[in-house]
Amino acid sequence: MQEILVLNSGSSSVKFALYRVDDDALPLAYSGHFSGLTTSQCAVSLTRWTQDTNNDALPTAYHYDAQALASQGLRPAMTHEDAALMLMSWFDQREEKGTLAAVGHRVVHGGQTYHEAVRLTADDVAVLERFSSLAPLHQPHGLAPIKLLMKQMPDVPQIACFDTAFHAHQPQQARQFALPRELTAKGLIRYGFHGLSYDYIQRTLSSVFPDGASRARVIVAHLGNGASMCAIRDGISVASTMGFTALEGLPMGTRSGALDPGLVLHLISHEEMSVEDVSTLLYKRSGLLGVSGISSDMRELLASDAPEAQEAIELYCYRAAREIASLAGALGGLDQLVFTAGIGEHAAPVRARIVAQCEWLGMQLDPQANGHHAECISLPDSRVGVWVIPTDEERVIASDCLALLKEAD
Repeated sequence: MQEILVLNSGSSSVKFALYRVDDDALPLAYSGHFSGLTTSQCAVSLTRWTQDTNNDALPTAYHYDAQALASQGLRPAMTHEDAALMLMSWFDQREEKGTLAAVGHRVVHGGQTYHEAVRLTADDVAVLERFSSLAPLHQPHGLAPIKLLMKQMPDVPQIACFDTAFHAHQPQQARQFALPRELTAKGLIRYGFHGLSYDYIQRTLSSVFPDGASRARVIVAHLGNGASMCAIRDGISVASTMGFTALEGLPMGTRSGALDPGLVLHLISHEEMSVEDVSTLLYKRSGLLGVSGISSDMRELLASDAPEAQEAIELYCYRAAREIASLAGALGGLDQLVFTAGIGEHAAPVRARIVAQCEWLGMQLDPQANGHHAECISLPDSRVGVWVIPTDEERVIASDCLALLKEAD
């Protein structure tokens, strides 16, 4: 029995999923999450998934408690490397273990070099490290387990799947800044991110939308601690709110989103802030946290009566509605809007506020369906369909790993 392990490394977390290879199918065997890395709030979770082969029902989940986790050799990790080492030890100790065919990794930035999944070499890793300044919260952490596992298990393919790849074929006018051509030639362009999430949503639309529902012009709103939107025409990304880095576009948990570049110059020249100070401000002290002064967590802000919390939510939804209008312009209209990721999937009040500001585009929300987080949350006569579809970046990575392994056979 062959298996594919997927590692999805974030700034302070590692999500993981173990899939069994069954011809072209990839049944999920385990999933889990190391959270709070490098903090005093570090934790770990593990879920085992079982499916009766004679039953079409959803898989059954068994969630391990603290004692069961300890028996599996899993404990909170302090670093991404610690998490990877613990996972490999756990993998080897399982009674029902199979043969590890590959480890798939989410890598945020592939630059202009990597447009599809690739089995990594040391030279590839060296190239990818050059992009760390473009995604400082993610790229180093995504590469750390790769470098470790390439040394620990040199015969097991380490396969990278890139968040930028889904946007690689956007038209030139969507990727180009109005900068001198020599800078554009050096790769100072809009890359776009969250591509694995958008890729998953795009792959599921045919099974979610009813027959006859148009999929020609779709906007996907990936709203989580990191947030962006993507305009998809006939399955292809044509515009995204994120650009050269994962800082542009929507306000996020702690990131500012788009702002006047002259403001950055002002901070340096008049507020006497260093480049490092500005980077910390825009990446870690802004967004929902900066505006509210309370929290970067939308759940806490929605539960708060503080006017600063409400101001942060209003700004977030206003900016989201503006970006939807912009992307609809890039598409020449809009057929469907899809919400996904943590806020998009679970924050009904946020969805309601955004859709209310987009009624002029033909959206009509079904309040009851929205409150129950239904799959379709628009009224039957809404000209634009509005949907909630959970994303699954890990499954996209596993599928791309399997395709790459089959090509190599």
